[in-house]
Amino acid sequence: MHNGDRPSGPEIARHLEGVFGALPPQVERIFARADSGFYCGDAVVAYPARGVQFIISARKTGRLVEELKAAEWKPSPRTDADGQCEFHYQPEGWDKAYRFIALRYQKKPKATTDEPEPYQLFDTPEYTYRVFVTNMKRAIDLLVWFYDQRAGAENLIQEANNDAGLRAYPSGRWMMNCNHFQLTMLAYNLNCWLILFHREEEAKVETLQHTTLATGRLRFLFLAAKIWRHAGRVGVSYSDHYAEQGIFRRLMDRLRAITSEGPRFRPVLAMALLE
Repeated sequence: MHNGDRPSGPEIARHLEGVFGALPPQVERIFARADSGFYCGDAVVAYPARGVQFIISARKTGRLVEELKAAEWKPSPRTDADGQCEFHYQPEGWDKAYRFIALRYQKKPKATTDEPEPYQLFDTPEYTYRVFVTNMKRAIDLLVWFYDQRAGAENLIQEANNDAGLRAYPSGRWMMNCNHFQLTMLAYNLNCWLILFHREEEAKVETLQHTTLATGRLRFLFLAAKIWRHAGRVGVSYSDHYAEQGIFRRLMDRLRAITSEGPRFRPVLAMALLE
């Protein structure tokens, strides 16, 4: 799909079947969020056939715009939009009507900026719209929030490509590239564990901030230091400009404290990380 061609509906359905087939058997619930490239009748049939709950960004068509204009709009206090609505609609060629949800934004005078819109919008003279098709029954604001988490996932993929070397496929052989992918993901996950090991004891999930691979390397790996030996002792002296010495010592003490306890490892932090 990287050549810019939009895949056909049957091609999307075959792709989804391949994804479902690759999932391990212990997976019990599947949620899908997809951009407008997956907006087709074949996708909305393929997802429910496997018990998948989905939300897909809709593509603009004349009929859909007419549905938006005729819909019953209500205020949307839990989103950044000026209004929200939902309706059942059957696009041409689809097997049945599906639930559509939408947000609309009052048009404002265009600012003098070259920055792109933060997400795909339908453009009409009075409003811009965000429209989704879904088989979920949750509130509109929760569904839009769930869809918007795609952006966070894409940022993590970009980080793995640029900072972990995922993009640098080393071989023309499939199996070699599979091994490279697994090693890259292992390195990425080890970095995530490294960041968790140096957190504050009282930290909670909602207060933790993501630390990128590049930042973690600068703080804990690529350090200006000197290894010295004197009177049978070996030590490390850090640069006077290294501001993270206290955190680094705490991190190393916690890593050294890792010991096994039967089939498990003993915790090195007294307080568990809770939401």
